[in-house]
Amino acid sequence: MTTLNTETLQKADAALDFAAKQKRKRRLAILATTVLSIGTGYFGYDHFYASKFISTDNAYTAAETAQVTPAIAGIVRDVRVTDTGYVHKGDVLVVLDDVDARLALAQAEAELGRAQRRVRSYVANDASLAAQLAARASDEKRAQADLDRAVIDLERRENLADSGSVSGDELTKARNAWQSATAALAQARSNYTAAIGARDANAALIEDSTEDSNPEVTLARARRDQARVNLERTVIRAPVDGVVAKRSVQVGQQIQPGTPVLAIVPVAEVHVDANFKEGQLERVRIGQPVEVVSDVYGDSVTYHGIVVGLSGGTGSTFAAIPAQNATGNWIKVVQRVPVRIRLDSAELMAKPLQVGLSMEATIDTRSKG
Repeated sequence: MTTLNTETLQKADAALDFAAKQKRKRRLAILATTVLSIGTGYFGYDHFYASKFISTDNAYTAAETAQVTPAIAGIVRDVRVTDTGYVHKGDVLVVLDDVDARLALAQAEAELGRAQRRVRSYVANDASLAAQLAARASDEKRAQADLDRAVIDLERRENLADSGSVSGDELTKARNAWQSATAALAQARSNYTAAIGARDANAALIEDSTEDSNPEVTLARARRDQARVNLERTVIRAPVDGVVAKRSVQVGQQIQPGTPVLAIVPVAEVHVDANFKEGQLERVRIGQPVEVVSDVYGDSVTYHGIVVGLSGGTGSTFAAIPAQNATGNWIKVVQRVPVRIRLDSAELMAKPLQVGLSMEATIDTRSKG
């Protein structure tokens, strides 16, 4: 009886062990199947979807900041903006003292008027010199006629002198008359030549031009226009819409041309410079869509943009002190290439961004751009 009970218990224990092993095998099979399914699903997700997106948190906002500099020197009379203030294109930022500019404009306008009167006098002189030239031509003809008559008289008296019909005194007078006529003709010709030169010189001042197109008037008008522009430049205006930053100008300050007085950040045109690793750029193309998240607003706000360009070199290439890799202890470092991303302007208006903020950018490389 005891032996029977022992065998029964052994068989029961064996059955329980077999059932436990079978249950454990089923669980392991289910676990292996689950793991395999998850792995297969993850591989498929990563290969067919997730791998099409590349991301980086090495991204920052930037903008084409406008530097405001004066075009002329002057003393600051008024400053109408402060840092963080928003301005529109054309708004007055700084006003310079305009006394010198107004005086310069008045002087230039007077010079223009004088040049116009001078050109009118050239035109009037041309008519006067033409009359003088005609008079000198008449004088030359008259002197030539007098010389011709003196020559004839002298020849006649010299022919008669041999026969004694003309006295020596009369012959002398004829010779003197011939010499005087010769000198008069030479003087008349000289006067005629001088008249031609005077008229040519005056004509060169007005040749191929009217009063308005004369070079003297044109030069004076250009100086007047420059003086007018300089007067307008005493009022410094905003070149773009944006936020005022780095204001350094003060009332009463003497400023020189080209000296930066403030900057304007066009916050409505902020873009993102995302620095992707060189191994991520194989499928990046201009025109691909991008989703950008800022640290300021967090994941609750997503900006949308497109890739508009890739830098011509890595960030280290354009560093102030570029890396020198031609050394014996060189270590390869993964380089990053700046990628510019243009953001949607409507989203920027709704949620403005400042320059230099940290961003996270994700490019959808499924698009060919």
